[in-house]
Amino acid sequence: MSAYQAEQVYLNYINGEWAGASTGKQVASINPANPKEVVGYVQASSREDLDRAVAAAKSASRSWRKLSGAARGDVLFKAANALEKRADEVAETMTREMGKTFPEAKGETLRGVAILRYYAGEGMRRIGDVIPSTDSEALMFTTRVPLGVVGVISPWNFPVAIPIWKMAPALIYGNTVVLKPAQEVAVTAAKVVECFAEAGIPAGVLNLICGSGSIIGQGLAEHPDVNGITFTGSNQVGKQVGQAALARGAKYQLEMGGKNPVIVAADADLDLAVDGTISGGLKSTGQKCTATSRVIVMSEVYDAFKAKLLAKVSEISVGDGMESGIWMGPCANEKQLETVLDYIQKGKDEGAKLLIGGGKAAAADATGGFFVQPTVFDEVSPQMAIAREEIFGPVMALIRAHSMEEAIELANDSEFGLSASVYTSSIGSVLSFIQDMDAGLVRINAETAGVELQAPFGGMKQSSSHSREQGQAAIEFFTSIKTVFVKA
Repeated sequence: MSAYQAEQVYLNYINGEWAGASTGKQVASINPANPKEVVGYVQASSREDLDRAVAAAKSASRSWRKLSGAARGDVLFKAANALEKRADEVAETMTREMGKTFPEAKGETLRGVAILRYYAGEGMRRIGDVIPSTDSEALMFTTRVPLGVVGVISPWNFPVAIPIWKMAPALIYGNTVVLKPAQEVAVTAAKVVECFAEAGIPAGVLNLICGSGSIIGQGLAEHPDVNGITFTGSNQVGKQVGQAALARGAKYQLEMGGKNPVIVAADADLDLAVDGTISGGLKSTGQKCTATSRVIVMSEVYDAFKAKLLAKVSEISVGDGMESGIWMGPCANEKQLETVLDYIQKGKDEGAKLLIGGGKAAAADATGGFFVQPTVFDEVSPQMAIAREEIFGPVMALIRAHSMEEAIELANDSEFGLSASVYTSSIGSVLSFIQDMDAGLVRINAETAGVELQAPFGGMKQSSSHSREQGQAAIEFFTSIKTVFVKA
C-alpha cells in the first residue's frame, strides 16, 4: 500500500537539517490498536533544542518575508505535490499512530494537500487598501506584515490537517514557524515536514521540535523570540499557553474544547438526522473538537429517533483502522480510553440510563488495544457531567425537549460554543437557530463535525480565544496591519 516502515527513528528538523535531541533520549510512539507495536521513535527534546529551533526561525525570518507571496506560494505548491505523492504512506502512519481508520486518515491527508494549495494561491491576493487622506498631496494606504516567528502547537486528533492549516497561512504571509506536534503523533508530523523539506523550503523557515508539552509547548509560549502562538488542544493547557504569551505581549490564538449539540426537530428527516448524529458523534472515535456530544430531540419524535439511532449504532464495527470494513478505531492512547470509561461510569452514577455500549470493545481482547464501545445514554439531565464536560470519545447523551425555544436554550446551556447543528424542515426554526445559537459554526441538516478549509473556523465562549482559523480570515492572526502615509 505504501512506503510505511515501523520502528524507524525520526529526528527534529532544525535550520534545514535533521538532528537528534541534545538529551540523547527518544520516545516510542505506539499503535493504540496494538500497544505492542512501535510505530517509530521521536526525540525527547530539551529547552536547549527549542532555543536552537527558535534561533533558526528568527535568523531566517528576514529573508523569507522579503520573498514575494508568489515565491512563498511556489514552496507550498511543491509541498502539496510531495504530500499528495506520499498520501498512502502518511495516512497509514496516521492510522497506526493514533487509530483513525485508514479511509478517514487518507481523507485528512488529501485535505492537507488541498489546504496547502489553497494558501499557495493566497500569496497573490491583496494585503491592503488605499485610504483617502485629508492631505490632497499625500498617499495613504495599509499593508500587512508578518508577526515574525510563530510557534505552532498542534494536537493528536488531526495530525496532518491541523498543523497544516496553521503552518500554511503562517508561511504564506511571511512568518517562519516552529512546530511542536503532540507526542502521540510526532512520527506523522515528521513525515509532513519531510514533504516541506522535499519542496525546498529554505533552512530555518520551518522547524520541527518534538518533546513534552511541559518543556517544548510551554517553552514556546514563554520564549521571548516567538512573536505569535497558535494552539489547538485542551482548555486547561490552552489557558496556560495564553497566559504565558499574554505575560510577555505575544499574540496568541487558542482553539480548545467543545460540547457540541445537535437538535432534532419534530419535522426533521429522522433517517438523515440519525446518520448525521452518528457520523458527527462517533467517527474518529468521537475524538473531534466538533464531535456531536449532546443530542437534543423533540418529545414528539424522541422514541422514534432513539430506536433508529440504536439500530444504526448496534451495526458499528470497532477494530484496527487498517482492517477493511472497520468503521471505528481505538482511542488514541490509554489515558484517553480511561477518560472515556470514567465518564461512562459518571453517567451511570449520576442516574443516566445506558442504552448501548458502556465498556471496552471486544477488539481489545486480542491485542490489548484501546478500544471502547460506541455508547449512548438516555434520560440525561443538563446538570450531569456527561452533558456538560467534554469527553472526547464516542459517548452521546440524549436529552428531551418540548419546543424549539427550549431546545436552543438547552443547546446554549454550556460553557462551550464551538459547533452546533439542527435537523428541521422549518424555515422559521432554521432562522431562530442561526440567530440564537451561541456557536462559531452552525450547520443546518448536517452534522456538527464538518469544517471547510476556505471558511473561517473558531468558537465562542470557552471554546476559543475568539480569533478565527482557515480561509481568508487566517490573515487576521498571522499578520499585523501597517498604515503608511507618503508625502511628496
